[in-house]
Amino acid sequence: MSFLNTTIKIAVIGGGSWATALIKILCEQNNVQIRWWLRNQRDIDHIRKFHHNPSYLSDVVLSPKKVKVFEKTTDAVKGADYVILAVPAAFVRESLQHLTAKHLQGKRVVSAIKGMVPDLNILVTEWVSNDFGIPPEETCVIAGPCHAEEVALEKQSYLSIASTECPTAEDFAALMTCRYVAANPLDDLYGVEYAAIMKNIIALACGITHGLGYGDNFQAVLVSNAMQEIGNLVTALDARERNLSSSAYLGDLLVTSYSQFSRNRLFGNMIGRGYGVKAAQLEMKMIAEGYYATKSIHEINKIHQVNLPITEAVHRILYEENSPAAVIDDLKKLLK
Repeated sequence: MSFLNTTIKIAVIGGGSWATALIKILCEQNNVQIRWWLRNQRDIDHIRKFHHNPSYLSDVVLSPKKVKVFEKTTDAVKGADYVILAVPAAFVRESLQHLTAKHLQGKRVVSAIKGMVPDLNILVTEWVSNDFGIPPEETCVIAGPCHAEEVALEKQSYLSIASTECPTAEDFAALMTCRYVAANPLDDLYGVEYAAIMKNIIALACGITHGLGYGDNFQAVLVSNAMQEIGNLVTALDARERNLSSSAYLGDLLVTSYSQFSRNRLFGNMIGRGYGVKAAQLEMKMIAEGYYATKSIHEINKIHQVNLPITEAVHRILYEENSPAAVIDDLKKLLK
């Protein structure tokens, strides 16, 4: 798919901070037009009038010449070359319910979702291929240590664009590269996607232990053990050679586990401090993908039987209502 000297039309599905950050990055390109779908009509009206998202990253000014907002997904994807999915995994089916395979025919689909489709327990790219007939080689995922808040501040960031075929990843990586973002292509679609899902669960565990009063020494051991856990699961699900110490894997894990901007760490911290799951969800404005991912990975691992002590500890706390203090006390005996 060549876009040399042509206008590239990109539909973005989702109205949160990550969707807004991605649009900011894409607007750095001269030949890009954004077709943006948001669920909230109030936000749509505000963006049309004032050219910024009132609910997320409100300091980011969006060019009205490059960004057009739509109420219907069918209108947003019309004529688009790429469709970026940037909604929480729990809402991806609902957000795309009015689209059919015909609407997405001939388009490349990009998942900016670091979560699994709940209940189905499958990757977002797998769901897109299954339900909309998009060939796997025409899908890719956005991963890497890159918080939306730092994109808004134009702090140097790095992304990994992964696909089963290098040309797809290379094309989209070029679109996501600008003066403050370096984007690199990878051909490990499923490994990157599974690692991105797992790191949210680990960030929850880090938040829980921090809320319980554990210090930096314990957190370092937890994260190093978590990297082994991620590697074991990813290998069981998609065995191939991959460098797990690269930024797409380890870098993403580190920033999500330690950053002040990590919603999964924040959610876990609230649980560790004594909040119930529902109380923590109500207090947070944004979705913590790790909550849903924990259940999905737990269900998947019933088949593969990989040793996942950290993931299982988080599952015991969130879904089996075990005491965080007691569960982490058991977990720390398994770490090395």
